Amino acid sequence: MLRIKLVTALSMAIAVFTLLPGVASAWAPAGTAKVHPGVQTFTEGAQCTSNFVFQEGSTVFIGQAAHCSGTGGQTETDGCTSGSLPIGTPVEVSGASRKGTLAYNSWLTMQAAGEKDPDTCAYNDLALVRLDPADVGSVNPSVPGYGGPTGVGTVGDLGSTVFSYGNSELRGGIAKLSPKQGTVIQNEGGGWSHIVVTLTPGVPGDSGSGFMNEAGQAIGVLSTLQLAPLAGTNGAGDIGREITYARAHGFPNLQLVPGTQAFKPDLVGAILGA
Repeated sequence: MLRIKLVTALSMAIAVFTLLPGVASAWAPAGTAKVHPGVQTFTEGAQCTSNFVFQEGSTVFIGQAAHCSGTGGQTETDGCTSGSLPIGTPVEVSGASRKGTLAYNSWLTMQAAGEKDPDTCAYNDLALVRLDPADVGSVNPSVPGYGGPTGVGTVGDLGSTVFSYGNSELRGGIAKLSPKQGTVIQNEGGGWSHIVVTLTPGVPGDSGSGFMNEAGQAIGVLSTLQLAPLAGTNGAGDIGREITYARAHGFPNLQLVPGTQAFKPDLVGAILGA
């Protein structure tokens, strides 16, 4: 399997109405919010797609994949041995007026904790980018096109339908290519990862994008481009387990923020509304 962050040409050349505790105002309206799930993130030139909005107390984060700050090759997929940029690394978040800061990285956390479980090492792939307080008023937690998430859930049976929103630069900014719908075809890693096939597969730069189930619950983070069991499928890390790991390692009150827009499991509607 391959990690699928996108290193840009430039770098190579060179729900419920929710209030934030401690924040004076509500989330920005979904239709005008500049920062939301699915915006692009750039970590020293590596482009990924954000997944969901998180908060701990009054601090607001946007999620990306841990490997988006990786310093090794695309085949280095073991988070317990692969290199990463350090906590505190600036991260450019599309729509934000100021750079965010890498605040949590599951790879670095597992290495510091001496994690030994091979499945956890292979598939725990979540990072949190702390948004500058100046940008919190520009955030909405709703997924474009679909709305939601409605919370954190489980994948369900094989054959279950999933929904996602990719935002790779390879799509040339064509928003109607971003909404995706697919099916869970296999689970692996003792439940740490789920292999999904979508009508248009995730491509480099989609790394980190979120997956929701048929109820709009967040279930996964796009982590790998799979060659088996089918070429072009994607591996999504189980976000429930990833959040639990983060809570046990320095972020005890971490919460995924539900969207303010009702979830609609309608791919055509998401495309037309993009």
